[in-house]
Amino acid sequence: MTTSDTDHNLNLRAAATAIAARVETAMRGDLERSLADCDPLLIEVVRYALFNGGKRIRPLLTVLCSRCCGRDDDDLYLLAAAFEYLHVATLVHDDVIDRASQRRGKETVVARYGLAAAILAGDWLHARSMHLIGSLAGPEGLEIFCRATASMVNGEFEQLRHSNDLTTQEHHYFRIIRQKTGNLIASTCAIGALFAGADRRRQQALARYGDNIGTAFQVVDDLLDYQGDTQTTGKITGNDFVEGKITLPLFHALARASNEDRQRIETLFQGDRTQPEAYQRLVDSIAQYDGFATATHTAKQLIAAAIDALALFARPDGEDPNIGLLKGLAEYILARNR
Repeated sequence: MTTSDTDHNLNLRAAATAIAARVETAMRGDLERSLADCDPLLIEVVRYALFNGGKRIRPLLTVLCSRCCGRDDDDLYLLAAAFEYLHVATLVHDDVIDRASQRRGKETVVARYGLAAAILAGDWLHARSMHLIGSLAGPEGLEIFCRATASMVNGEFEQLRHSNDLTTQEHHYFRIIRQKTGNLIASTCAIGALFAGADRRRQQALARYGDNIGTAFQVVDDLLDYQGDTQTTGKITGNDFVEGKITLPLFHALARASNEDRQRIETLFQGDRTQPEAYQRLVDSIAQYDGFATATHTAKQLIAAAIDALALFARPDGEDPNIGLLKGLAEYILARNR
């Protein structure tokens, strides 16, 4: 890593920390107002869900995209908080669906408070996020937001339909992850730009940036499910295999595998996927056919496309620092290990 790379990382980390602090202040103030007359248990569950760690990447994107289009005020951090509310709502509901006991090394909401409390708290967070988006970004912002959240749900259904189906094609995989992750990140960026009064071209450029980094984020996540360190990621390695999910490293391996090896992989999926030996055989097959290396290359291409989308913001007097931070965030997503 060069000195320049280190400086960029430090700048991004400092900006992310400062923005996260302002977003958390906005969240605490908003919760104090909006939960004032609510049941004590709802208040406790919502606070536990929101202030239990997390990278705050979606609020960071909202703020940076608004700033590079010329707006930075207190309302911006409340708008950014709305995206964290939605993100946390989806995590809470995901943990209900997966019956997960831990997230980020701590008890999940469903494990700590039970099924009903988890579902209802997630519903409240989703409703509050919609209220804030509509109030701060207007009908156009709410339309972008609702279209992305509807797409996210449809992506989950499509993923369920293709689970444990080795006849699924790679284009199905990308359609699913763009619906689940790419579109939502794109909406975060587009609404940040809309809030700042950016024209359509700038909104679309930032949406393309968001779609590509969101898709790359998921590809990297899928790689970490095979190659990550459990203590670092906080997630059990091999969980996608246990759940029957077909992700990009496996798609690439299947496309190159001999008929015999493809049959062997199919047998692994049809058998007991909880067995460590089955998982290790799958990892060996993916590595043999360069599935990890080629999926990493795809993630790099997506990040390059994201950075290219920012070319519209080039200035003759030097790069806007917020654009520099967006580029740094894209590179962080590619290099992350958790």
